[in-house]
Amino acid sequence: MGRAGSWAGRAGRGFRRACVVAAVSLPVPAVWAAAVALGIRRGAANPWSWLLPGVLVCVGTLALARPVCRAVRCLVARWTGTPIPAGYRQAGPVTLMSTGYWWNGFSYEHTRRDALMDQRWRVRWLDPANWRDLRFVLVLPFTAGLVACVPPAGLAAAVLGLGRPEPGARLLGALGLVVAVVSAPYAWRPVERVALRFLRPSRAMALADRVDELTAQRADVTVAQAAEIRRIERDLHDGAQARLVSLGLSLATAERLMETDPDRAKALMREARTGAAASLSELRDLIQGISPPVLSERGLVDAVRALALDVPLEVTVGADGPLRLDPPIESAVYFGVAELLTNAVKHARASRARVSLTRDGMRLVVEVEDDGRGGACARADGGLAGLRRRLAVFDGTLEVTSPSGGPTRAIMMVPCESL
Repeated sequence: MGRAGSWAGRAGRGFRRACVVAAVSLPVPAVWAAAVALGIRRGAANPWSWLLPGVLVCVGTLALARPVCRAVRCLVARWTGTPIPAGYRQAGPVTLMSTGYWWNGFSYEHTRRDALMDQRWRVRWLDPANWRDLRFVLVLPFTAGLVACVPPAGLAAAVLGLGRPEPGARLLGALGLVVAVVSAPYAWRPVERVALRFLRPSRAMALADRVDELTAQRADVTVAQAAEIRRIERDLHDGAQARLVSLGLSLATAERLMETDPDRAKALMREARTGAAASLSELRDLIQGISPPVLSERGLVDAVRALALDVPLEVTVGADGPLRLDPPIESAVYFGVAELLTNAVKHARASRARVSLTRDGMRLVVEVEDDGRGGACARADGGLAGLRRRLAVFDGTLEVTSPSGGPTRAIMMVPCESL
């Protein structure tokens, strides 16, 4: 009884899945059949009568290709747990360059609107995945779709045959029922192999996507470097440079007053000494903003612990021992932690935070969690999006979970062979 019930359940589930696969594979052949019927109706002898059906076939196939492929990927992932990457070319960020032009990943445009329009057109119609999808919808009906039609066709034959009084029709109906029941648990399974064979991004497509991603990252790095240089110039001009100029004037005045007004000269010398100390402090802060000395002297873990002491939060830092990484990766992770802790103070209004740095095989995993109000989201021009782009330069990722009411948890993962 148990085996019979199990078989009945598998047959029923397989029959439903086979019907779904057949339904997904039928829209494109239905368009073709409708076009042929329209051409015959308009007059098969006239060659021009097939112009409209030909247009209908092309437009219908192009319009249905991507939705059919998405549906198949979704079904395979749901039924078998096998994810199939879409491999579609994604629109990268539209970036304002230092030259005043907008870079959209393909060309430079004068305005952001022109860059977005050009990018949309190129991404949609120049995507190599379009040819892959067209090939798949041409192959699907004659492979997995044809096999998936066996159970519903057998059931239809059983209904028609068993409803007739002729012995031959009843025999065919019984045979159709047997075919439907026996093939139902297996008829949907070929869709997984066909999808894996024809829907996976090719190696060339994966390389092209990687090139596009690196090109977008290069544009982001160029903009970030220009902004950082402007910040350093502004800090030097408005801070240390102004203090040094004032220091020079004070020393020159003290030199002139040394013989005529020694007390006034001494006061100016004390002011100059105070100004020199303030200038030195500003220069140290500026250097620390570029590359914290503790990061290069004591490593990432101690640098994060020192950073935690300066944050107006109760921060606990845990690590799997000392971690020595390549300097660019250490800097990216350090400033990433600084960005997340700053967000916890400024936006989340948190009182406590936890930072953990652990090894996971050949990856560094950094988790930052706070008890703030949550609701953090990555805007295109926000700090989280910028942090995600900086980590992507090293093939790193950033995942943020921040439900309304908190807590907010951010996980940075960076591959690193030197761990």
